[in-house]
Formats: sequence, C-alpha cells, structure tokens
Amino acid sequence: MVSLGLVVSRFNREVTEQMEERANEAAADRGAEVVETLRVPGAYDAPLAADRLARRDEVDAVAVVGTIVTGDTDHDQVIADAAAQGLTDVSLDRDTPITFGISGPGMSGAEARERVDKGEEAVNAAVELVEEL
Repeated sequence: MVSLGLVVSRFNREVTEQMEERANEAAADRGAEVVETLRVPGAYDAPLAADRLARRDEVDAVAVVGTIVTGDTDHDQVIADAAAQGLTDVSLDRDTPITFGISGPGMSGAEARERVDKGEEAVNAAVELVEEL
C-alpha cells in the first residue's frame, strides 16, 4: 500500500476543501492511505510542509493541493513560480515524489472552482510515481 502525505492550502478554502475531498477519494480508490494531512496558509507555504512530510519514513510521496487566483498585480505568478520551484527542490532533495495539484495562476475564482479535480490528479500522480520508481 502506498502511504501519502497531503498538503492543503487554506487560502481559497471553499475550493481547496473540495480539492482535499477529491484527493482523499482518489487515495481510497487507488488503495493508498493518507497518513497525515498538513494545512498551510497558502500555496507559497506548501514546500516547507511537503519537506516535513517527505522526511518521514512512512511517507512514500506527498501530494500538494491549492489554488492561486489572479489579482490586480502579478502576485499570483510570483506565488506559483515560487511554489513550483520549492516543491521541485523538495522532491529532488528528498528523493521523494512531490506532486503539484495547485491550480493557477491567471484564473478567476470561478475558474478555480472548475478545477477541483486537481486534488485527484495530484494523488493519482503520486501513486503512479511511487509504483513506477
């Protein structure tokens, strides 16, 4: 059985709670177990939490879910770039699959609500990576 850590961004909670539900459903469908869920303020904060989970011997992979909506500045792009790079670094440093189930940037709240399947996609990718590697 694949053991997963799950990191969930609380920012845009109405969307990320649905993403978390989809992630847990996907884990159950795949026969994987989410051994711990960490909730962080926003997507920018996800790499540290992913690193903490990836350090645990019982965690085979970490799925990260969140959503980044656009605002009046390029802040959403900065957050997305930093989160993606940080999660990539954790994955390579810990030799542990860390999957990116963060939707955005450059989308509205309505578009974010249409992408709650990112939670499922992140878990499926994590399980597939563990099985392949």
